[in-house]
Amino acid sequence: MEQVLGAAMGSSRAFENLRTLTDTVGPRLAGSPGDRAAVAWALETLTALGFSRVRAEKVAVPHWERGEESGALVHPTLQPLALTALGSSVPTPEAGLEAEVVEADSLEAVDALGEKARGKIVLLWKLTERARDGAGYGKTVALRVSGASRAAKVGAIGVLVRSVSTADTRLPHTGDMHYEEGAPKIPGAALSTPDADLLHRLLQSGVTPRVRFRLSCRTLPDAESANVIGEIRGREKPDEIVVLGAHLDSWDLGTGAVDDGAGCVTMIEAARIIGAMTRRPRRTLRVVLYANEENGARGAKAYVIAHEKELGLHVAALEADSGAGPAYGFTYSTGPGSGGRLQEIAALLAGIGAGELKDGGNGGTDIAPLRAAGVPLFGVRQDASKYFDVHHSADDTLDKVDRRDLDSGVALAAVLAYALADLPEPLARIAPEAKAP
Repeated sequence: MEQVLGAAMGSSRAFENLRTLTDTVGPRLAGSPGDRAAVAWALETLTALGFSRVRAEKVAVPHWERGEESGALVHPTLQPLALTALGSSVPTPEAGLEAEVVEADSLEAVDALGEKARGKIVLLWKLTERARDGAGYGKTVALRVSGASRAAKVGAIGVLVRSVSTADTRLPHTGDMHYEEGAPKIPGAALSTPDADLLHRLLQSGVTPRVRFRLSCRTLPDAESANVIGEIRGREKPDEIVVLGAHLDSWDLGTGAVDDGAGCVTMIEAARIIGAMTRRPRRTLRVVLYANEENGARGAKAYVIAHEKELGLHVAALEADSGAGPAYGFTYSTGPGSGGRLQEIAALLAGIGAGELKDGGNGGTDIAPLRAAGVPLFGVRQDASKYFDVHHSADDTLDKVDRRDLDSGVALAAVLAYALADLPEPLARIAPEAKAP
């Protein structure tokens, strides 16, 4: 594995590939022109790097457009608010919405508002905690995803969510939201953390703020996108497959360098390094750049359907979707008896500080559907303590990526992928009765 580590840390092309993706393609929201350009970029890149069986497998994806957006505090003073529509939101009326604000810090607290929310705009206010493993995200994202429907049920006319962010900039962070079947659909927007904190302070001091905001977002008929796939053929058991997954789409505010351009180029470069070795692993490495992770995960679902007959030959799947911070280990979810093998793999990564193991999880959104077929799942673990400073915002750009940190992820992915693909016998599969975490 020294050859793999040396190539990853000394002559990696990952950063240059990420530069071309972010600088020449840019934002890649599902269904947009950038999404189509990203598919073309991926096909061209994988082909130029010598991957085999490069192809685009069509996926029908949601097509939501942001449009124009604006907001302002109109009482107790007049000042602009930095906000952005949440993905899948319905628009406001053409003239916008204006109402008093009430707040809640949990979905249960939204329910408890009752009549206090009728005709009001609900502010969902909760801090996102900084954590190396990104755990702070999970504590707040439910407000973004489900808050609008819960608020609509108690009569609210709109929702503002404190950005799921660890930054204090006035750059709001978007993200997907879901409407419950049968619940009224009200517009939802993310508010920059300083502006959300302003409204929170006013409410805490006994002042009821009044806010006006306008969104012209819209949902169009589904559009065509694709999962882009390329392979490094195995030397002995080419029909058996290890998936290296990341998602090609991004939100539209930035250029998706951290989320998830970094994951895409990590997996491409890890596989390329292995393909250049004189002794390839026993099994085939399949890079899958998934469509539409951000607002529907249609690519993940389509992959399982398209490859249903060969899922029994998928011996492992690895995903990178936690940014571009320094790699420090990997998660795993396998059948019994795999611990010893995985400890051996982790020992190979100890020299670059990436040998930490964590049992559990589904590896990531895109490979999670493979669990039902028993496929062992792995996730690249990277320092995510600054990930939510830029994630889903206009600040998700190439300058946030450190070349050496990015290459540490390449090294981890390459070592892990080679080891999994070269085992004499595959790891034990996840038992059918094993529930997802």
